[in-house]
Amino acid sequence: MSDTSRRVLISCIVIIVVLCLCASAVAIASALGLIVTRSNGPVLQIPGFPNQGSNPVTPQPTATMTEVDIQAKMDEIQKQVIELRGLQPNEEVKRALMTPAELRQRVIDDFQKEYNPEDARDDTLALAAFGLLPADFNLHDFLVDLYSEQIAGFYDRKTKEMFVIQGESFLGPERMTYAHEYTHALQDQNFDIEKGLNYNDASCKNDTERCAAILALIEGDASLLETDWLKSDATTQERKEIMDFYGNLKSPVYDSAPDYLKADFLFPYQQGLTFVQTLHDKGGLKAVDEAYHNPPVSTEQIMHPERYPGDLPVSVSIPDVSAVLGKGWIEISDGVLGEWYTFLVLGNGNLPDTRLSERQAQNAAEGWGGDSYFVYYNETEKATTLILVTEWDKEKEANEFWRAFEQYGTARFGTPEEKSSNTITWSSANTASVFSWSGTRTIWIIAPEANTVQQLKGLIEGQ
Repeated sequence: MSDTSRRVLISCIVIIVVLCLCASAVAIASALGLIVTRSNGPVLQIPGFPNQGSNPVTPQPTATMTEVDIQAKMDEIQKQVIELRGLQPNEEVKRALMTPAELRQRVIDDFQKEYNPEDARDDTLALAAFGLLPADFNLHDFLVDLYSEQIAGFYDRKTKEMFVIQGESFLGPERMTYAHEYTHALQDQNFDIEKGLNYNDASCKNDTERCAAILALIEGDASLLETDWLKSDATTQERKEIMDFYGNLKSPVYDSAPDYLKADFLFPYQQGLTFVQTLHDKGGLKAVDEAYHNPPVSTEQIMHPERYPGDLPVSVSIPDVSAVLGKGWIEISDGVLGEWYTFLVLGNGNLPDTRLSERQAQNAAEGWGGDSYFVYYNETEKATTLILVTEWDKEKEANEFWRAFEQYGTARFGTPEEKSSNTITWSSANTASVFSWSGTRTIWIIAPEANTVQQLKGLIEGQ
């Protein structure tokens, strides 16, 4: 969302089993045309395994795996991934075996180096302004808990190391995760994620929308490989272990996440998989490889693969508003919302009563052409100001967003105080909001009082 939080949320350093397996269940079911149902959630049904109620496969006794056993299995998986993905390694990947507790602590330590409670506070305030989180949500501690909930392993693109869980638990789920993560190593060695794709902390801090699209390419590619590995190379026992793991999966931290966070965590895997599968269907692995030399630049291209690579976002500027806001206001977040987050704001807000239906939110967000937003905070007044300016591809799409936002805004802010053919205002004791539409541009502003909102609107419209 903000420079810091979205960079953390789209980081490809950490892969968590619960997220990987949840995404895999949907991806595999989609790829194989399977039905995914369960009384209390989805269940993964894999070819070669009976459905519930038929004769089950008897699990074979599993001896504790030694480090030598694990290393040999990883070597085998790497050969399988190289063959499936069609990319050759140019060096050995360093591998570190850790206990689950050690691996969890490594993830927490890495996370906290990148993200501190002050960053999280600013992000929470910005996300609350967009209606995605309650203002008192403890985002920092929640993410620490989530990242340490269930970890199978991860590839660190900075140190070029693979961190893998050791011991008897290196079974089907961990092996499938290893196939996924080794794909990242091959991507890195062949396309150079940090420099070749310009996917690094410095560039992603200033261009989160582009980096979200690149991560979807990276994770979608690895997720497609993962499904291919499961179909062609996983043993019967490994498939059974994966199905059993998913069927008994408990993830209380993830399950308690705000709805927008759940959707955003899975975006690179689910929508990314669809994007990469579309490329693969058209031109095979060659088309996927070519995307690394001309990567997607927006979540719009990921959500609508047919718009890649030609539909590029337009640049949107917002004038300096410091003179209107006055003293005491500091910028806590800025960037590009993108089509994906526009959809999340409308359809996955913190308050269920404010949400549009998924179809309404998708239709309203489609046609996004570019945007820019700023969020400011006044510590003394404990007040937030939000400014979002969006350009739409066509006037009719701006009008469609206008009509959808009227419904969203009224559900969130109450009955409009004023409404004309192109402007709606809402006002309460300590918050005022205005939404306006003109041609292909829409403007949304929230501030503590109506006079400030109108001054900001006039400044932006007059630029």
